[in-house]
Amino acid sequence: MIAVLDYGAGNLQSVVKAFRFIGEEPVVTGNPQRLKASSAAVLPGVGAFGDAMGCLERCGLVEPILDFIKSGKPFLGICLGLQLLFENSEEAPDVSGLGILKGGIHRIPAADGLKIPHIGWNSLDLKERDGLFTGLESHPYVYFVHSYYLRADDRNAVSATTEYGVTIDAAVRRGNLCATQFHPEKSGRVGLQILRNFAGMIG
Repeated sequence: MIAVLDYGAGNLQSVVKAFRFIGEEPVVTGNPQRLKASSAAVLPGVGAFGDAMGCLERCGLVEPILDFIKSGKPFLGICLGLQLLFENSEEAPDVSGLGILKGGIHRIPAADGLKIPHIGWNSLDLKERDGLFTGLESHPYVYFVHSYYLRADDRNAVSATTEYGVTIDAAVRRGNLCATQFHPEKSGRVGLQILRNFAGMIG
């Protein structure tokens, strides 16, 4: 069972619809015990970093998420769900993230007439060709919607980057933990393959 975490800050239905399209039956839940009983979990997210962390805390999901990741079961963060896994964000300097991975979230610099937020399709520079990216071409196109981007401290954890006025760490992976700044559920054929690969990680 794949748990899609409902904490008031996620575009849940797009994620659920995409998983159903590939033959999975995800469960939308904000219940810590249901999360614990799941085989895999997804942390989606749209909106502001500080508000989202506040929602996770009010829902009592911070420690259950940390415990779930420590359990070794597959975990996927999407968009804001990636950013929350890190230590801090310029969007909310006084709010600490989950701190599972080291690094910070930074405002995309306005340069060369680039529009902020970054909305649209960009190609990935894949640093690995397994895990989420099994079976994909070298520079697949995926869909982004964001104003802030990750700069990870551990460069070995970065599994894909993209360029938008600056080099953006577009995906990370450490063991069972994966996360993407882009939206697999909105990335067409490539995104569906990424979700299939994630579902395939379930033991």
